[in-house]
Amino acid sequence: MTQPAIAEGLLAWSPDRGLTSGPPASGRLLVADSWLLSDGRMRGFARHRERFLRSCGDCGAPPLRRLIQFWHDVTAALPRSGDWFPRVELTAGSLELRLLLRQAPLLGTDVRVWAAGQLDPRTVPRRKGPDLDALARVRGRASGADADEAILIAPSGVVLEAAGSSVLWWEDDTLCLPPEHLPVLPGVTMALIRERAARLGVPVAHRERTLAELDGREVWLVNALHGIRPVSTWTGRPMTAGPAERAPEWRRWLDEISEPLPDH
Repeated sequence: MTQPAIAEGLLAWSPDRGLTSGPPASGRLLVADSWLLSDGRMRGFARHRERFLRSCGDCGAPPLRRLIQFWHDVTAALPRSGDWFPRVELTAGSLELRLLLRQAPLLGTDVRVWAAGQLDPRTVPRRKGPDLDALARVRGRASGADADEAILIAPSGVVLEAAGSSVLWWEDDTLCLPPEHLPVLPGVTMALIRERAARLGVPVAHRERTLAELDGREVWLVNALHGIRPVSTWTGRPMTAGPAERAPEWRRWLDEISEPLPDH
């Protein structure tokens, strides 16, 4: 029986041996998925599982039966105490499945965003994994501009998302997000927020907006690690961050929906 891991590291998976440490196979990432795990609890477990399985299927990955066996072993191996930021991976070439165990970084309650407007560098924007290195370079440039994150834009100037987060904003009482026809990642946290908005009767609209049109608005960057982070400061252009009036209540709700990992 697989025991929960207690140390950081990269674990490769095989049907015969399960998850084992050792030199990983070479190959670029085809698929990756990650989330915050705190004392054995996380948000959207089933959603992350389905997104990972679907993305692997899009790559001609191992058979579904093997993917489910891998996920079963990952679930058993995930730590039940402490704060972690695990990542499941599928690599090119040998189609190796892996689990990368990492301690969670310090979580942010708000975010400084570089608003210079970075043209989207991704080659596969709807699948997490292949473009992680390119997005890390974008965040590196944002760090040099005294920011935590950077906004990606289409050639038309329309806002797509951030380098590591989905983008939401409020226009009066309407929760807004980029249209689904744009090249954006299907974010798990974004989906959870949209579902709650529907339950509460909060209007949701898909709207094309430039960065300048977000000036003065309450803007959120959302992902599976930090949850909801309202933009507190824009750098790189003269923009004002709107007051985070709605974020605190939505953050409390998001914290409350974390659930224990299943037994298998």
